[in-house]
Amino acid sequence: MSRIFSGIQPSGELHIGNYLGAVRNWVALQAHYESFFCVVDYHAIIAAYAPEDLRRRTREMAISLLAAGIDPAHCTLFVQSRVPEHTELQWIFNTITPLGELERQVAFKEKSARQEQVMAGLLNYPVLQAADILLYHADRVPVGEDQVQHLELSRVIARNWNSRFAPEGDPYFPEPKPELTPTRRIVGLDGNAKMSKSLGNTIALLETPDEIWAKLRPAVTDPARVKKTDPGNPDNCPVIFGLHKAFSPAATIAEVETNCRAAGWGCVDCKKSLLEHMNAELTPIRTRAQALTEQPSLVDAALDAGAEKARAVAQQTLRHVKARMGLD
Repeated sequence: MSRIFSGIQPSGELHIGNYLGAVRNWVALQAHYESFFCVVDYHAIIAAYAPEDLRRRTREMAISLLAAGIDPAHCTLFVQSRVPEHTELQWIFNTITPLGELERQVAFKEKSARQEQVMAGLLNYPVLQAADILLYHADRVPVGEDQVQHLELSRVIARNWNSRFAPEGDPYFPEPKPELTPTRRIVGLDGNAKMSKSLGNTIALLETPDEIWAKLRPAVTDPARVKKTDPGNPDNCPVIFGLHKAFSPAATIAEVETNCRAAGWGCVDCKKSLLEHMNAELTPIRTRAQALTEQPSLVDAALDAGAEKARAVAQQTLRHVKARMGLD
């Protein structure tokens, strides 16, 4: 069976951009691949943070993942810092990664340009990503399009290490391939950018129906529809129509498109229909999250078991790597 690895930063409770862009796909994949899913708290410390806030956000993310359908009976779910082999392998990979490869990373160039003082962790972030993936010999990585360049670096690092320390024709590390998520980009409620907590344009996965409606109602729609009787174009409404395509059944999506173009519905009607279908999917998740919050031992047990299983694989990888490199 092929193996997949994917990680998510501990930003606290999931928002629907995370859910649709990554986690819902993980839930589907865990039945078909040997799956390792990780809350990557080491990645989160390259920016300023409060320790207690990091602990809280890590816990909330774990609860959200479990509530969304990540099943420890079918996958390995763990917190990155519980498996120290991640950072040990990162150091090893630092020794074979050209500086130019890191400086060419789009995310580094964009983020470093906005910072007065650039920390080394920002530059080395993709090397830790490569260690995360290759530590488990993952040959598939569920990613969005914006992460494909980082994944390509993981392939380069695997190739570099294999060329130096693995017998010719018998590579030790696989070169992981992207498993692009079916929902590749979720537009934020402002219609201007990708959904992101930092931009304040998100809907949290566990928000109540009233809270969701308070955000959906003013969300941007087709600017050409000034009055309800004006015909619209769903393609000019990537926020609401995009969410319909993510949450609503095919018959409803067709109904939305017809009524928008013919001015049969107003934008509020379209949003009310969306709210109904969002609630149908999100209400069971909210219920599970509440139950997990009230039974913290279940969360602890899942993360403990996941860390133990992940570390067993990680330790074996490090033993082999160090033996081949003369470090044993």
